[in-house]
Amino acid sequence: MLPLRSKLLTYFLLFGTIILVVLWVFQSFFLKPLYTMTKSLKVEKGAKSITQSVKYNKNVWATIDNVANKNSLSVYLYDVGGGAPQNPKECSYENPAIRLTLDYKDVLRYYETTVDNGGTYRFTESDDLADAVKKREEIFRQSASSDSVQAKVHQASIELNESMVFTDIVERNDGRSTFIIITSSVTPLNNTIDVIRNQMILVSVVFVLLSIVFSVYATRRIAKPISETNKAAKELAKKHYDVDFNARGYLEVEELNNTLNYAKTELAATEKLQRELIANISHDLRTPLTMITGYGEVMRDLPGENTPENIQIIIDEATRLSQLVNDLLDLSKLQSGALQAEKKDFCLTDSVREIFERYAKLVEQDGFNIVFEAKEDVYINADELRISQVLYNLVNNAVNHAGEDKTVIVAQTVKDRRVRIEVTDHGEGIPADKLPYIWDRYYKVDKEHKRGVIGSGLGLSIVKSILDAHNARYGVRSTPGKGSTFWFEMNVVSVKRHRKQ
Repeated sequence: MLPLRSKLLTYFLLFGTIILVVLWVFQSFFLKPLYTMTKSLKVEKGAKSITQSVKYNKNVWATIDNVANKNSLSVYLYDVGGGAPQNPKECSYENPAIRLTLDYKDVLRYYETTVDNGGTYRFTESDDLADAVKKREEIFRQSASSDSVQAKVHQASIELNESMVFTDIVERNDGRSTFIIITSSVTPLNNTIDVIRNQMILVSVVFVLLSIVFSVYATRRIAKPISETNKAAKELAKKHYDVDFNARGYLEVEELNNTLNYAKTELAATEKLQRELIANISHDLRTPLTMITGYGEVMRDLPGENTPENIQIIIDEATRLSQLVNDLLDLSKLQSGALQAEKKDFCLTDSVREIFERYAKLVEQDGFNIVFEAKEDVYINADELRISQVLYNLVNNAVNHAGEDKTVIVAQTVKDRRVRIEVTDHGEGIPADKLPYIWDRYYKVDKEHKRGVIGSGLGLSIVKSILDAHNARYGVRSTPGKGSTFWFEMNVVSVKRHRKQ
């Protein structure tokens, strides 16, 4: 595959070649027809001006002089008497600037043809070939220096003259008739075409050279910023996050560099958060493992330490360790799309109540006040296990960040066939500039790692993935120093009101 610079150079040269071909085709095949058409339009336009002037007998000679000189026309006027033009020596007008001697036989022939065509006639007429050859030979005999030169010039230069002729019989306002003949030379064009062809050869050579120079320059200007961006991208692939994408040249490259700079910043932040996560998870894994190992060694080495309390500690720490591992696996599966939702109808309200039962010991021992507000039992169609996981993680997050009052409020409301669950705490809250990032994987508002009361610390990432899989709406409201409210909404299947609790 060719590099961009080579392709651009090829395209530029191909474009230049096409332009040259079009110019040569136009010069070879369309120059004479276009010239003839343009000349014809000029003759016809000038003829109309002259016939109008003759018809109304207004400024005839001034009009003829002006039009004839401007358009290179020869104009002849003949009074018509006895059904034929009068003797041109007595009754004709010849433009002194452009003079063409007409034989009276030609005038009569033009007149008869004009009468046959209804009073107006336009045509192109060529010289007789024999007359043209005779005329050229006379010129050659006067100018040729030798027989060989004369022969060469003679063979190359014989060309017939063509003239555009316009005739009209005009009835003047004084009752008399005037026969008008207007002529203009159309050819010879061969000499002109030869000159133009020689110019085209020179122009083509210059154009090709300029095309090559411009193509090389343009391809370098276009390809250079892309090459610089590619070089910087390779450094980024090596995890050199201090690289800058600052190549400039045109808008698309600048937009690409801005995007890559943003990606570089995000990758650097993600890698940093990954390192923090690994450190935090290592801490969370090491703590229960240390406790399990420590209590196991105590029970093994010290008589009388094999008590139910020590065994329960080992069981609790093993459960915490298993929960952390399961959360990591769930998060990985949810974000990769490998874990599909198994939807069915179930009571969302009962799921919240079951979550509350898990916190009974926490409420009893640590004085937490966890309140559930609901006026009806709501049924939804979703994956019951995953929605329960969402509820558990939101409540657990609120417990971990509860304020001094240790109060967590879960409110269920129904509006327009949609149920909303809100989980509110009165803790430290979240700054507004950090709210958009709290759902991101690895993100922590509090960079100082603290072992949670309950849970693994990956709850919000799991919540986001599960709710996205259910196409549910979710969000957070928070005021620093006053607490936060996390919420999500789902479609309602049915509602049972006034159930006694």
